[in-house]
Amino acid sequence: MTRALNNILITGGAGFIGSNFIHYLSGQKDFQGRIINADCLTYAGNPENLAEIEEKWGGKRYFFVKANIRDHASMKALFSKYNIDTVIHFAAESHVDRSIYGPKEFIDTNIIGTFTLLESARESWKERDDVLFHHISTDEVFGSLGEKGAFSEETPYRPNSPYSASKASSDHLVRAYFMTYGLPATISNCSNNYGPYQFPEKMIPLMILNALEGKDLPVYGDGQNIRDWLYVRDHCDAVWTIVNKGKKGETYNVGGENEWKNIDLVRLLCRQVSDLTGRSSDEYTDRIRFVKDRPGHDRRYAINCGKIKKELGWKPSCHFEQGLLETIVWYRDHSPWVNNVKNGSYKEWVEKHYHG
Repeated sequence: MTRALNNILITGGAGFIGSNFIHYLSGQKDFQGRIINADCLTYAGNPENLAEIEEKWGGKRYFFVKANIRDHASMKALFSKYNIDTVIHFAAESHVDRSIYGPKEFIDTNIIGTFTLLESARESWKERDDVLFHHISTDEVFGSLGEKGAFSEETPYRPNSPYSASKASSDHLVRAYFMTYGLPATISNCSNNYGPYQFPEKMIPLMILNALEGKDLPVYGDGQNIRDWLYVRDHCDAVWTIVNKGKKGETYNVGGENEWKNIDLVRLLCRQVSDLTGRSSDEYTDRIRFVKDRPGHDRRYAINCGKIKKELGWKPSCHFEQGLLETIVWYRDHSPWVNNVKNGSYKEWVEKHYHG
């Protein structure tokens, strides 16, 4: 059965990955349907991310609805009003540090929110099989790796933070709805994303902005923690590939095949900022400060994405150094956006937890 893909509900579409995906989807010639973006606009949701889309498609092929995925009535109304046939579920609380200091929001949004959305889909779609619920998750559900090996789709879940535990729970719910109710669903677990529109509490934008603003560069622990970095545009391409070609009930790991120690990444970023500003790289590396490690800090993540490469024909295409440079330039050239998001609750939180 061919999937409808006529009316796509994107949850969390005003956030980092969600807004990048909407930009990506707007350029896909094979998609001529409607995008319904449901976002409750927490601190990390920013309508500015989609100003161009709103101007081009607003009220025609793009519809923004301020709504919380935990609100069953609102979700049911969306499915009915827009005849939703596809859900791409990005909405989540996602910052590990915030989950350590305030886990309740992560339980409420990532678990209860996903449950509510699944129920709304099940009630609305009945026995339809031309529909799809695609759930975006993280490699953090697998826990921490040793020096060798990589996470596969068969790796047992071992979440070590409230954030990763909440995402693991939501993954299990999606799978259970497929197994129990036959709800057409797929899941993807991705590695660390980076790129434009990322909220500046995350590592790469935090380091970029601190470097550009002459501030210290705080690195957790000894800086030897390893992450697999995935350019957000490559992630968007993977999600669209799964939505179009993925097998119902399957999980696909999406990685950048691009492991970096945190300290090496920060030093690379310093060199690239140095090249852009014409200043000595030492001026930036001298600002690196090792700070107290966060609790439960996983040592290493690495993704084996052989399944999606073999079965669906996707692979990452952006070289990390080029993607990182593009990201630095984007933040440098979008100071109004940066200034707007770095006020209010974000500023208070960063001052308390990173500089307090």
